[in-house]
Amino acid sequence: MVVIRLSRGGSKHRPFFNIVVADKRVRRDGRFIERIGFYNPLAKGGEEGLRIAQDRLTHWVGVGAQASPTVERLIKQGAKAAPVVA
Repeated sequence: MVVIRLSRGGSKHRPFFNIVVADKRVRRDGRFIERIGFYNPLAKGGEEGLRIAQDRLTHWVGVGAQASPTVERLIKQGAKAAPVVA
């Protein structure tokens, strides 16, 4: 099964997460199929805290990948924060 989940990076007490598409059997920070975004929980001021490639997310969900609960929450948070272009 293919999942969309977070892969931790950064240093001690300074977390940084990549949003990756990976096989469910592979360890959290191990091999992945594609990196589709990032999440920086410590972003301040003008720094970008969350970026998700919506076209790649739609593709992977369309072929059956399932997002983890945390990534689901981030997707909703990103959709709420994204400006609506008409």
